[in-house]
Amino acid sequence: MADLDSGKPEWRRVLVKLGPCLGLLAVWVFFTVLRPLVLDEPFSTWGTLREVLRQSTIVGIAALGAMLIIISGGIDLSVGAVLALTTMVIGGVSEWTLANGMPPVLAGCLAAGAGIATGAACGVTVGSAVIGHLGRVVAVAVGVLCAVVLLPAHIGQPLAVLAGVAVAAALWVANRVSLGKLELSPFIVTLGMMGVFRGLAKGVLEQTTISPPHTWVNALMQFGDSGPTRCLPWGTWLFILLAVVVALTLRYTAFGRHVFAIGSNEETARLCGVNVPRTKLTIYVIAIALAGVAGIMQFSYINMGSATEGMGFELAVIAAVVIGGASLAGGEGSVLGTIVGALLMRVVITGCSKMEWPSFMQEVVTGAIIVAAVALDRLRHRRPE
Repeated sequence: MADLDSGKPEWRRVLVKLGPCLGLLAVWVFFTVLRPLVLDEPFSTWGTLREVLRQSTIVGIAALGAMLIIISGGIDLSVGAVLALTTMVIGGVSEWTLANGMPPVLAGCLAAGAGIATGAACGVTVGSAVIGHLGRVVAVAVGVLCAVVLLPAHIGQPLAVLAGVAVAAALWVANRVSLGKLELSPFIVTLGMMGVFRGLAKGVLEQTTISPPHTWVNALMQFGDSGPTRCLPWGTWLFILLAVVVALTLRYTAFGRHVFAIGSNEETARLCGVNVPRTKLTIYVIAIALAGVAGIMQFSYINMGSATEGMGFELAVIAAVVIGGASLAGGEGSVLGTIVGALLMRVVITGCSKMEWPSFMQEVVTGAIIVAAVALDRLRHRRPE
């Protein structure tokens, strides 16, 4: 990639790096000019800016994880389903713990931990399938079957979950080898898992929504009257912290270098001593665990668990990463660009809403932005004739 960039004029390289920021500025100016002309109401207000920043948090956190996967040359279509499953798990844990007299602070901690664990478990399942460890996938599937289908009616949901985890762990330890090293396409794996996780979201509590009593988790995406939350919710501050951690990890750690190496040329990375399967599995676990964190923020934002939440969410996440300069071919991407991409997508959606355009327009615009971003990426990497 460096060779391709070195052959370009300096102004083109600067333009490529500033492209996402210029796009964000252009979209903001567009709605700033258009809304007063059409509706005689302003767009650029402090309230609009705060709401854009808050709503960018959910997409942004998930996009940080998706960025890792895309840099490594993969793709994740299951993020929306993981988001929905996480909200249902958090809702179920909150309701059960509070109903059994647990203090709200501790109940919130357990619910948030369950949300992150749900994302990580989904990441283990997807990552294991991608690298060919199908025995691990079977172990997780049997554990889920025990926890959700076979045991709840006999021993109750909490004990069934513990039993399911124990069964999955036992099978995991027993199965130390992969079944034939059958690596699968990330696109196919995550497409299939999208349906699996969405089905689990609908079946885990045998209901499509749950609204438990409030804990501190419900306040994560709410503005406060004083202190740091007067400007931004705690969830947005967490997003900023996670972005810094991911950026430092990619820049200064061996793991970060391995992520880029695998995306640039997987075979070369393997010959250079990179443990490709282990690195890929780690990438998917971290990335989809971040989708679980995004699910916690979504639960806080809507104050309920919903099995139908996050429909089309994966498109917004992928768009944010690609708009930010990541290449779907792998080997490129940045945290700053991903943040700008998430902000741009949120400004587009907010602008369409404030212009009172029908909801289908948002989907049309999102799809068009993805196509345009991918086309620009191809043009950027096309070798001169």
